[in-house]
Amino acid sequence: MVGVLGSFIQNIAIFALITIINSIEVIDMIRNATAMTVRNNLGELLNEVTYRHDSIVIQKSGKPVAAIVDIALFEKIRLMQDEFDALCSKLADKVKDEEADMLNEDLVEAVKAARLSA
Repeated sequence: MVGVLGSFIQNIAIFALITIINSIEVIDMIRNATAMTVRNNLGELLNEVTYRHDSIVIQKSGKPVAAIVDIALFEKIRLMQDEFDALCSKLADKVKDEEADMLNEDLVEAVKAARLSA
C-alpha cells in the first residue's frame, strides 16, 4: 500500500511539475559554465544574471550541479515550491482513505492529458 501511495504521490509531483514548467516565462538565455569559470568570473556572471536576466548552469566534471538565476525567478520557484508542498499535503490528507490503485490510474490519465496539451 505504501509503495502504491508513494507512486501516486510521485505521479502528482510529475503532473504539478509539468504545470509549473508550462507557467514559467521563457528565460532570455541559459548558459553553461564550469565551476572554475564561475570561480574566476563570478562578478561578470552575476552581472549577466542581474542585468540581462540570463541563467547560468554550473557544471562540475561535465555534470550540472547548481544554477545561478535571477532573484525574481528564484522567488517564483520558491513560491511554486511552497504551493506545491501545500497541495501535496492537502491531497495526501484527502486520499489517505481512498483506494490507491484507483487514484493512481486517474492521475496517470491526468498526466497524459497534461503532456498532450503542453
